[in-house]
Amino acid sequence: MNKFLYIVALFTAVVTSAQGTRTYVGSEFFGDRLEVITSDGRYTITPYSENIIQTAFVPHGEDYNAESHAVVMQPQKVKAKFKDKKGRLTYTTNGISVTIDKNPFRVSYHYNNKLLLAEQPGYTQTDSTETIGFAISADEALYGGGARALGMNRRGNRLQLYNRAHYGYGDRSELLNFTMPLVLSSKIYAVHFDNAAIGWLDLDSRKNNTLAYETISGRKVYQVIAAPDWYKLTESYTQLTGRQPMPPRWTFGNFASRFGYHTEKEVRNVVRKFREEEIPLDAVVVDLYWFGADIKGTMGNLEFLKDSFPEPEKMIADLKKDNVKTVLITEPFILTTSNRWQEATDKNILATDANGNPYTYEFYFGNTGIIDLWKPEARTWFWNIYKRYINAGVAGWWGDLGEPEVHPSYVQHAGGRSADEVHNIYGHEWAKLVYEGYRKDFSGQRPFILMRAGYSGSQRFGMIPWSGDVGRSWGGLQSQPEIAIQMGMQGVSYMHSDLGGFAGDNIDDELYVRWLQYGVFQPVFRPHAQEAVPAEPVFRKDEVKALARKAIELRYEMLPYNYTLAYLNAKNGYPLMRPLFFEEPGNAQLYNISDEYLWGKDILVAPVLQQGAKERSVYFPKGSRWFSGRKFYEGGTTATVQLEEDNIPYFYRGGAFIVESAEDLQSTEDYTSEKLNINFYVDPSVTASEGIFYHDDGKTPNAYEEGKYEILVFKSETKGKEVTITVTSKPGKNNTPVNRRLTFFINENANGMYLSKSKPLEIKSGEVKTFKYTIQQ
Repeated sequence: MNKFLYIVALFTAVVTSAQGTRTYVGSEFFGDRLEVITSDGRYTITPYSENIIQTAFVPHGEDYNAESHAVVMQPQKVKAKFKDKKGRLTYTTNGISVTIDKNPFRVSYHYNNKLLLAEQPGYTQTDSTETIGFAISADEALYGGGARALGMNRRGNRLQLYNRAHYGYGDRSELLNFTMPLVLSSKIYAVHFDNAAIGWLDLDSRKNNTLAYETISGRKVYQVIAAPDWYKLTESYTQLTGRQPMPPRWTFGNFASRFGYHTEKEVRNVVRKFREEEIPLDAVVVDLYWFGADIKGTMGNLEFLKDSFPEPEKMIADLKKDNVKTVLITEPFILTTSNRWQEATDKNILATDANGNPYTYEFYFGNTGIIDLWKPEARTWFWNIYKRYINAGVAGWWGDLGEPEVHPSYVQHAGGRSADEVHNIYGHEWAKLVYEGYRKDFSGQRPFILMRAGYSGSQRFGMIPWSGDVGRSWGGLQSQPEIAIQMGMQGVSYMHSDLGGFAGDNIDDELYVRWLQYGVFQPVFRPHAQEAVPAEPVFRKDEVKALARKAIELRYEMLPYNYTLAYLNAKNGYPLMRPLFFEEPGNAQLYNISDEYLWGKDILVAPVLQQGAKERSVYFPKGSRWFSGRKFYEGGTTATVQLEEDNIPYFYRGGAFIVESAEDLQSTEDYTSEKLNINFYVDPSVTASEGIFYHDDGKTPNAYEEGKYEILVFKSETKGKEVTITVTSKPGKNNTPVNRRLTFFINENANGMYLSKSKPLEIKSGEVKTFKYTIQQ
């Protein structure tokens, strides 16, 4: 027996109290990892990259659980140095380094020689919880924990990790449908606690400079991620947990949605109304009335009610001919009164009680059981229902109540899993089931998976989450940018809201319009509400309808820009909505701002969040001028801008190339990249700039990986009064060539707007074209 194994054997039987002092016993360096034995367990420290390092602690008497629901990255070969000198171990990469002081025992993490955080006291255990604690600095802001409405800087809160709906919330919600055991710091690092069980995340609630993760059970594993800037941090975290695949292009169109459409006739009439009013539309979302005439008692039928939907397949086909996709709702609950209850019990697809019988309980919709996603036969059964309707033409899925909304602790899932152990990953596994089903049976189709609950890494299954049943109030609107921005920072970039607000019967036209105008610059444009107040603009009064139409038309005009953001998210993990401190990471005054944000890199958005507001203050990030209409604003300044009824303030970065559709669209199916408009903003302080445009067919999964794409790269160089613009076409190896006509609109702002329209620039796939422009003012 070698010396290290002898140490492990010697101390396996040692037991210390939760409050006992952890002492150093020994260590061994294996090249790809460092193992450290203490008086109460074993640390294994493994670098995944120079930016990511994992620490796993296994108490004596326990076995290591290697199953992670979040991490998909495999450790890379990383050059690391190990030293054991003067009472201290150091394990150093070119990025993150770990220092272990032997006496007193302490593990700390550094990046580029700067202290990030340190275990204090590290792992401890009580009768009911297990905790990992850290010391943090007094001046850092903290983010994360999933979807919350607390203010951007969440430091000072103790966050419950238990996915739960909050009906009708407003400007504050401590707990929502999608929680994650992830913390990010203004010092540009993150800590991900790699354990699925329910628990708490304490972000210095006691004001003693501590960060703690508390849980009921499970893995004592966490990853520290650090980077030189926020873009690299999100890139590294999404490398660890997976990146969002490109959604179908129609995801960026307008949705008709409400709770709910009762009949096939009603669905057809709504779509016809959009087309008659010439308001663009790409999808209709059909709520639970598709399988039942009543809200209660029918959940789990998962079969079109023929009295209400006599020809569903023909309806779906007719809508498709009109360039409108059909999205159906499903839930994981099978009511004892549903038509499928006997089938569900006969096929043993439900979670059980301690005796192995289907566990039933009461909730709003009736007496129910819940599908056990940890039973292979249940996954097969559920997927076969999806498969049937996809074959019938259904283009997307809405997975509702997937927290799960009611999930008693005593429910048992397959493999000895308690409800509390798997509650937070139920929606995650549900999205995985649908995503993997598409890959197996519909490999040529991108899925659309709308769900409100998930877990770390759910983005890799193509999940499109929304922020739950927000109240139809100004407070409800005010909380939405924070929720979406925070989730984008946590890898889940398609978080969006029920535009206009969901809960409440009040009609507030100003609120509705301002919410839709905000919706133009967030991931999914989907007005949705209880049916007492129409969510669809076609049913609002004429002046409201006109303002909504303008917002929706702008959304479609921006399709090339927005779709390029989707590509950058899929390729690099960059959020679609970004906080201002992404641009100025050292500016502490920006750490708590969520009422303005960046939509991509080049558009600054300042939504109108106050009723009756006539003006608002806007901060303009450093590095360039920011352009809007006939004005520009210097970066690094704050200005009061006057508000207009027909739009919210948004501004273009100096030197930016903003690519827009050159044609009016009624559906994304009408879109072609053969004619594009490119707005370029002349900024004398920006002597060189670059932008891109990404194109594929909007349908093929892995189009980029298969080389079925084309990228246009725009570059500008300014010398004196002369601007040189170069456009380079970079097609993938299997791209279908496209001849494009690009029209440039050169925007100057100096003593008023000067706009010059170029002659169309013809460019073929693989070509490089250059033209020069002389600044007029």
